[in-house]
Amino acid sequence: MSKRFPLRLRDITPRGLYPRSVLMVVLPVILLLTAVTYIFYDSHWRHTSRKLSQTISSEIEFMIALRHQYPDEFDSIREDARRAMQMDVTVLEDTQLPTEQKQLFFTALDDILSRELDVSLEQPYWFDISGYGATVEIQVQDGPDVLRIMAERDRTFSTTGHIFIVWVIGATGILIALALGFLRNQVRSILKLTEAAKSYGRGRDVENFRPAGATEIRDAARAVMDMRTRLTTFAEERTTMLAGISHDLRTPLTRLKLQLAMMEDSEDIRAAKADLTEMSAMLEEYLAFASGKEGEQPETLRFDTLVRDVASGLEGEITLRRMDSVEIIARPGSVRRAVSNLLSNALGFGTHVEVDVIDGPHMAELVVDDDGPGIPTEQREEAFKPFHRLDASRSQNVPGTGLGLSIARDTARQHGGDIRLEDSPLGGLRVRLRLPR
Repeated sequence: MSKRFPLRLRDITPRGLYPRSVLMVVLPVILLLTAVTYIFYDSHWRHTSRKLSQTISSEIEFMIALRHQYPDEFDSIREDARRAMQMDVTVLEDTQLPTEQKQLFFTALDDILSRELDVSLEQPYWFDISGYGATVEIQVQDGPDVLRIMAERDRTFSTTGHIFIVWVIGATGILIALALGFLRNQVRSILKLTEAAKSYGRGRDVENFRPAGATEIRDAARAVMDMRTRLTTFAEERTTMLAGISHDLRTPLTRLKLQLAMMEDSEDIRAAKADLTEMSAMLEEYLAFASGKEGEQPETLRFDTLVRDVASGLEGEITLRRMDSVEIIARPGSVRRAVSNLLSNALGFGTHVEVDVIDGPHMAELVVDDDGPGIPTEQREEAFKPFHRLDASRSQNVPGTGLGLSIARDTARQHGGDIRLEDSPLGGLRVRLRLPR
């Protein structure tokens, strides 16, 4: 039975900083505009329109009553109504009301006028408020005749309420546009800082990057730049120190090699030479692991071409299967060493190796499969530890210092990627190296 978690606000809100900022600005403004519009409509516009419709309905009722009281003088009464009430009354003899009722899209006006006419009149009526521009047509059935009343729209409804709404919406739109422009500038500064930090983390330089935005963002940008400067200085000092150590250690090794070369050949001498050769290889591997970047500058390179070159330089059965054409920005020497370590490890523990280079949507992938003994799932994280050697099933008669996977993962992470170990369809180990495209 699956466990259900309560719905949280962050589950339904945007995750990005800019969308969240926009939501924080726009949502309250829209809610406030809706509330103001509703209050204005309900308390002012609707009330005013109802009073005006009530007045025009009462005047129509009064005109009908005058027609019944003074039928011979109704023509003069109509003239007085035209001058005094701006109401044009026409008698349509032997006529029936229209059967088609016209309505506006905004039916609140129809409802207001209809309600007031129902209160004031006992006779059937018909009206049209959509087709005469500044006037409203109202027809009332009075016996066999129809009274056709043309009244000014301003006297029937409140016609200026929409101006207030337009002004409110316009002013709100301007304020939202200004707020979004300000937010965009601030978020752009944060995004630039984020990209710069990512590039610095991958060993890339960012040209023309300058702190911008609010004071806190500028302070954060300066802190990132200062941190990068300190780390770069530390790496350069470490590389210089390691270069000195390398020189100091290689000198006595070279002297020992020369001394052994001058001695008579024997089993012990050959064993000593082999030990010196292994010591030299171990020294090179230790220094490569400790020096990391080695001062290399990133450049654009074809990842599939690099893998082909490394595979062609190794002895063993390597099958290149899928080789997508993909470019990456990386330090060529570091990536070449990482790929070489992965292929060498696969060849050392298996008899057949298959390689794929896959152009993913965001990452370039190198997949290396071997048919060796593999690595148990519970020991795969241990395999990445420096100088760590697995049990005999994986390490028997295999030379090395246990730094191959450590160097490869260190290189991948320096470039913003990573390495995963999986089960191979060949029965051994699958190594998946991922680097940003």
